[in-house]
Amino acid sequence: MASDTRLPRALRPLGSGQFRLLAVALTASLLSAGAWLVAAVWQVVELGGGPVDLSMVAVGSSLGLVLAVLFGGVAADRIPQRRILLTVEVVRGAGFTVAAILALTGVIEVWHLAVISFALGVADGFFYPAYSAWLPAILPGEQLLAANGIEGVLRPTVMNAAGPALASLLIGVGSPGLAFAVVAALQVVAATVLGVMRSTPVRRDLDEQVLHPVRQTFVDLRDGFAYLLRTKWLLATLLFAIVLVLVIMGPIEVLLPFAVKEQTGGGAGAFAIALASFGVGGAIGSLTVASLRMPRRYLTIMVLAWGFGCIPLAILGATSELWVMVVALFLVGVVFSGAQVLWGTLLQRRVPPAMLGRVSSLDFFVSLALMPVSMAVAGPVGESIGLGPAFLAAGLLPPLLAIATLAIARLGTDELAHPLDGMTDAATVTGAEAAAGFEPPVDEPHERVVDPGSDAAPST
Repeated sequence: MASDTRLPRALRPLGSGQFRLLAVALTASLLSAGAWLVAAVWQVVELGGGPVDLSMVAVGSSLGLVLAVLFGGVAADRIPQRRILLTVEVVRGAGFTVAAILALTGVIEVWHLAVISFALGVADGFFYPAYSAWLPAILPGEQLLAANGIEGVLRPTVMNAAGPALASLLIGVGSPGLAFAVVAALQVVAATVLGVMRSTPVRRDLDEQVLHPVRQTFVDLRDGFAYLLRTKWLLATLLFAIVLVLVIMGPIEVLLPFAVKEQTGGGAGAFAIALASFGVGGAIGSLTVASLRMPRRYLTIMVLAWGFGCIPLAILGATSELWVMVVALFLVGVVFSGAQVLWGTLLQRRVPPAMLGRVSSLDFFVSLALMPVSMAVAGPVGESIGLGPAFLAAGLLPPLLAIATLAIARLGTDELAHPLDGMTDAATVTGAEAAAGFEPPVDEPHERVVDPGSDAAPST
């Protein structure tokens, strides 16, 4: 676990050779994901599709993610995470290749894109838990905030800015099919870099009794859900997130392209600029948070940021100026990505290492469980009430949800009892020792649930 104090705080994880390689692979993967987003949207438009057709494609991706992510978490706690990430990149590359062949031969249809999106969603369901569980195994605890900040910079700038820009360029000089072919090639880069990285041991409880793989899978899932239900800060935040996603994801993913097209008269390039502004804002927000210590009131700040950060979305359906949309999305990106850096670090610091894959997958599952519903209803709702009212609701409901969550859950007591700002008591294990799996964090005891059919006794 390398640490180069000569680097600025936000860049110190790059002193690790393993993390540098992981950052390169992540960059290639995110670039392909961002380009796919715009290319798939404009392929639907070129086929004469509308919001309902785009909803079908978006639902395919989110449904695959939701169905797979719980099993992805179990896999991340059982299988070397590098192997999972490598497999995911190969599967994603195969999906992009199929899309390119269908598009370039002129036989692609909307349902093809929906099926491919479903497969990509399944792959993504295995990616995030493995990535989140692997990061604390290759970096010390004090560098996790900065590492999540680097990811927070890469994700918006590469996926939301560079990827869409690349896709719009390729569509302009060729077609969506050409963009599909290029993103398939980018997956080769990601897979190659992951192939040369070193695997790390899977961190498990030393005294657990391993059961039949199928039975063990469901025991692990039960263990993860039990941990979620008894951990108040985790449960309250995820309940807030599941409603937030229902309110905002459909308008952003499904209605934004049509708002750009119908209200500003823009095409693929204008849509790419709108996404790029969100990405640039996200990079600035992530880098800013990564340069600081973990705030003392991390739960309160995070929930309020997610809630009040949605307010600019209310403007998107009421303006005909592209620059106004760009500014609004920039502001949303700054606040949202900054809060996301806090959330990723919070999970890696307070969740027991042997549970991190499952808790990361539960984070995705619980918070995104209603994403397919949001995607499915966004198109019909946008057509029935108009884009303006849909975006108005997306901007004004989240602040109310945030205030209600903090008032009901009373998370302030919890965050004061478990500081993560670098000034913790020396006896509290929340840094590299916990990350390496030597012992679980003492502030979040891990009660391992043992299958009734086994002879092993429960342990903590």
